Amino acid sequence: MKTDTCEHGYSVAVCIRCTPPGSSDVLSYGTDHPDPPEWQLDPNGQLPKDSSEPADKVRSWRPQDISSVLDGTYEPPQATVGARSDGIGMFYRSRKHTVSSESEGGKTWLLLATSITEIERGNSVVYLDFEDEAGGVVGRLMSMQLPAQSIRDRFAYVRPEQPLDVVGRSDLAQALGDMHPTFVVIDGVTEAMVLHGLDPLSNKDAATFGRMLPTGIANMGPAVCSLDHVTKAAEGRGRYSLGAVHKLNGLDGAAYVLENRTPFGIGLTGRSTVKIGKDRPGQLRRHGKPSSGGMHWFADLVLDSQHESFVLADIEPPTEKTTGDFRPTVLMGRVVEALNTHGPLSQRRICAAVRGNAKSIREALDFLILDGFVSESTPHTLLKTYESGSEK
Repeated sequence: MKTDTCEHGYSVAVCIRCTPPGSSDVLSYGTDHPDPPEWQLDPNGQLPKDSSEPADKVRSWRPQDISSVLDGTYEPPQATVGARSDGIGMFYRSRKHTVSSESEGGKTWLLLATSITEIERGNSVVYLDFEDEAGGVVGRLMSMQLPAQSIRDRFAYVRPEQPLDVVGRSDLAQALGDMHPTFVVIDGVTEAMVLHGLDPLSNKDAATFGRMLPTGIANMGPAVCSLDHVTKAAEGRGRYSLGAVHKLNGLDGAAYVLENRTPFGIGLTGRSTVKIGKDRPGQLRRHGKPSSGGMHWFADLVLDSQHESFVLADIEPPTEKTTGDFRPTVLMGRVVEALNTHGPLSQRRICAAVRGNAKSIREALDFLILDGFVSESTPHTLLKTYESGSEK
C-alpha cells in the first residue's frame, strides 16, 4: 500500500509544515516531523499563517498593555475548578496542571471527584485516557453515585489509540467545541508521549508534548490536568513526576503530588495526602500547611469503599490530629437521631441520612461504637439511649 509522503519526506497526515493552516484550534503538529524553532510558533504553539492574515491578528512580540497592573485593576487568576470539602478551589481555568503519584495512590479518583464537582455545578468534562478503558473510568463515576444521565450529558470519554493526526485533531476539536468543558483530564502522560514517538525523559520532547496537547486545550479556556507517575525511589523524589524536569517547569497552574497513607480497596477506607509541588499563580499554598520537601499539605483524599458499586469520596482540608477527650457530640446526636428514626442502618445509609461532612459523620459513628451506644456490626443498631445532655 502506497503511503502519501510530503516534500519534506514525512507522512502528509502528520507533517506540521503540510498541515492546512487553521485546520483546528487544537494542535497543528504532527509527530514524525522535527520540531520547528520556537520563533516559528505563534502564542498558541502553532505555525503562523501566511501573510494574507488579517491585520488584527494577535502579535505576541509587541509590548503588552500593562495598564490594569499599574492602575490596580488587575485580578490574579483564582482556582475555581474543583473544590475541597470546605469549598476551596483546586484548579485554574485556562492553565495546565499535573497530579502525580505512585500506582494506586488515588490520582485518578482525585480527578474523577473533581469531575463530579464540575458536573454537579452544571459544567462539562472531557477525559482523554491513554491508560484505562471506558468501563474502568465511567464505572468509577457510577460507583461515586453520579447519575448515568449526568455522565451521558456532561462527560466525554476519549480513548486515543493512534497519534494525533489531522482527523484526530478535528475529532478532538469537535468534542471540545460541543462540550465547552471547564475541566479536561489527560490520563497517562508517559503513555501519551510514547504513543507520539516522544521520549518522557527528554526535556525537549516534554516541551513538544506540552505544546501539542495541554497548551492548545488550555488556550480554549478549561483547566487542564495531566496525570503522571512518580519515580519508584521515594528518596529524592520531591516534587517531580517520572521523566523530564520540564514536565514541572512547563506548568502555569499547579502541580499536586499524592502520597498514600492508607491503602484503597473494596471494603476499606483509604487515604492519600495531597501536596502542592508547584503553584505558579500562588493562590493555593495559603490554604495548606507547610510540609516536607518544600511542599505544602493541601488536602487529604479519602475513599470509603463500602461496596464495589458504592464509594464515598472526600477531598478534605488538612487537619492536625488533636489529643484529649473531644467528641463530635452534635454529629453523634444526629447519628443517634437517624437510627431512632429509620432503625438499623449501614454506614452508607447513615452518611446519606445525616447532614454534615461524611468524614466527620464516620468519626461520630466510631465514637458511638467505642462508647457502647451503637453496635459495631452492620447494619448499625442503637444499643442504649444516648445522653441528650451531651449534645452541645
